[in-house]
Amino acid sequence: MRYAYALTTALLLGGAAATLTANQPAGAQTAQNEPGAITAQAPRSGAPMSFADMVARLQPAVVNISTTQRVQVPTNPFAGTPFQEFFGNRGGGQPATRQAESLGSGFIISEDGYIVTNNHVVAPGNRTAVVETITVTLADGREFEARLIGRDQQSDLAVLKIQGDDLPFVRFGDSSAARVGDWVVAIGNPFGLGGSVTAGIISAVHRVTGQGGAYDRFIQTDASINRGNSGGPMFDLQGNVIGINSQIYSPTGGNVGIGFAIPAEEARPVIETLMRGEAVERGYIGVEMQPWTDDLVEALEVPRGRGTLIARVVPGEAAEQAGIRAGDVIMSVNGQEITQDQTLSYIVANIEPGSRVPVELLRDGRSERVTLTVGTRPSEEELVGFDPEEEAPMTPEDREAMAGASLGLALRPLTPQIARSVGVPSDTQGVVVLGVDPTGDAAQKGLRRGDVITSVNRQRIASPEEAAQALEQAASRGARQVLLYVLRRGQGQFVAVDIAGE
Repeated sequence: MRYAYALTTALLLGGAAATLTANQPAGAQTAQNEPGAITAQAPRSGAPMSFADMVARLQPAVVNISTTQRVQVPTNPFAGTPFQEFFGNRGGGQPATRQAESLGSGFIISEDGYIVTNNHVVAPGNRTAVVETITVTLADGREFEARLIGRDQQSDLAVLKIQGDDLPFVRFGDSSAARVGDWVVAIGNPFGLGGSVTAGIISAVHRVTGQGGAYDRFIQTDASINRGNSGGPMFDLQGNVIGINSQIYSPTGGNVGIGFAIPAEEARPVIETLMRGEAVERGYIGVEMQPWTDDLVEALEVPRGRGTLIARVVPGEAAEQAGIRAGDVIMSVNGQEITQDQTLSYIVANIEPGSRVPVELLRDGRSERVTLTVGTRPSEEELVGFDPEEEAPMTPEDREAMAGASLGLALRPLTPQIARSVGVPSDTQGVVVLGVDPTGDAAQKGLRRGDVITSVNRQRIASPEEAAQALEQAASRGARQVLLYVLRRGQGQFVAVDIAGE
């Protein structure tokens, strides 16, 4: 089970798709939630209805999924810690192999044994793990070894197949018709307790959790969801699957009444693509986005709750080819406004690769319009290459070589040697932070030793003297803040910092 405060393993695709099962010939197994097969009973006055008949019909199609994995673990107790370089390889040589297990839920969507679950239920637990077996256990106790048909990390969905005939199965419903306050029922295997049933209401539809990515849109419910519920179905009162339980928000690790399910309208096209043995293609323009803060909203004079600040443009991708730059604020794509609920990630991912679309943006306070050709999003493994590595320590420098500035920062020109030591290209122009006043605003905004500043108020700088000149110009205009572009291990972001004395 993933968590919204640290949603383990996660980050959109939409559109209508055909149902996953065809009409069955006479005498064949029919869907457990076949129209007319389930009739909800009216509740007594002031009391909730009973879900017993509905659950009895649906429960056979919900399965327990377990995996066995082979994991390599270090035998050196100091491996991966700051003590490793001092204690060397004490405690062992080569990594040891251990057995591990995972547990989750799923549901059968066809009588011949196709099963839907979460990707993180069947994926390797870490980079050293290998999944050896996947076992599916039905409600009646039958066990099957499952074959992985396909999985998609970004949507956190996977499709399995077991060999069988006339298996109980359920159909997807229309999650777009779900409303806040509707009753829902979740069936799964929390903590390995097979066939557990919980009920609640829909707390929100199209919930954006803030974790980012193309699939950050969920149905929120207060039905109890815990470890092991991952991949299980969320039913409406007609017995239709309108969501796939995947995440919870929890400060403690236990259920606090805030669970999230992948909407059926988002999941169904991904599942159908995986069943065909194809990879899911999503739109991609090649930008890194930065969350808004009050300081950035004020510094860039952007309407609150609108637009996305671009912190970095990936070389060679669609955004750069269209002339989009770091510091631009994208306001709309293909006529769809960027808001907190309608994110840039979601909009772009749902555009077919190869499409030419208009983009409205703000640059230096002026509205501009560009047109770009949407690319295809790389795999998650390829995108990992853009993440910064762990920061290497700086070589101690002579204090006399450092130049002070009115930001509470000690700065020095960036040399190729220093650039390599802090993880940025050797030809990068800028200044490196060698010290930070812990009482200043820069420290409060997260700047630290080893950061590289390449621009002040979007003016390129190559020395502490140029940084000081840009600060003097800002102060002469009465500005309270300056906008710095900061690189940390190659990853860039804008930071609005108070000028000393403000």
